[in-house]
Amino acid sequence: MNRELLTFYGLKWNPFATDLPVDSLMATPAVDSFCLRIERHLVRQGGFALIAGEPGTGKSVTLRLLAERLGRSDGLRVAAITHPSSRLSDFYREIGEMFGVDLMYNNRWSSFKNLRERWLAHVDETRMRPIVLVDEAQELLPSVFSEIRLLASTDFDSRAILSVVFAGDTRLLDKLRQPDLQPIASRIRQRLVMTQADAGDLAALLDHLIEQAGNPGLMTADLKDTLVAHAAGNPRALTVMGDMLLAAGAEKDREVLDEKLFMEIVGEPAKPKRARR
Repeated sequence: MNRELLTFYGLKWNPFATDLPVDSLMATPAVDSFCLRIERHLVRQGGFALIAGEPGTGKSVTLRLLAERLGRSDGLRVAAITHPSSRLSDFYREIGEMFGVDLMYNNRWSSFKNLRERWLAHVDETRMRPIVLVDEAQELLPSVFSEIRLLASTDFDSRAILSVVFAGDTRLLDKLRQPDLQPIASRIRQRLVMTQADAGDLAALLDHLIEQAGNPGLMTADLKDTLVAHAAGNPRALTVMGDMLLAAGAEKDREVLDEKLFMEIVGEPAKPKRARR
């Protein structure tokens, strides 16, 4: 959203954009609890954690919040795999770059050994395990899953030297039920399964977004209730509709977004029961 439109609405940023400032994101109690468990336990113990849920339920937002919180820990190395569908050789190339280790892609054993030595040195120095965050983890190849499992521990699997958080949609849960991935599924120490939000949570999210952006009066109460009803428990659907109405409101010179605008753009709204606030 350009500066002219932000000024028109009295906003610091677009409250429905995907690149919101991290400190303006909203953590539910379940997300906050999960992040605390990662901060206080997983990075000390090592091992694997899982975030799973239907598309649009907040998995990537949770990873952003988690990465920001972990980044405050002195000495903790946090890395993210950005190309989860990579083959094994590409996986080694990416993870080597993340941890500053020169890897020989035609010598898997040497690469394996060099990464482990770097992580062991980090553990000995900080008493915390380096952590890798993997978004869209349902795209990981079984061979890469298995390699991560082997890389993550030493001393006959008695000493964890890496922490990994996998985040993905429900296909990730299905994939981890496959017999060849049971060894990693059985090592999931912490998990967060994200479900549809109830109306109260979506209403709270909507209020939070527009308040953080600087204009709590951006929408009428009736429009908020309509958006919550049409979102059907999905936070992404809520923000997509909000962004659409923001653009339409500017085009029609509406400083306050209301249910009439929703009817003009989307069609006949549901008749929702007002959410508790």
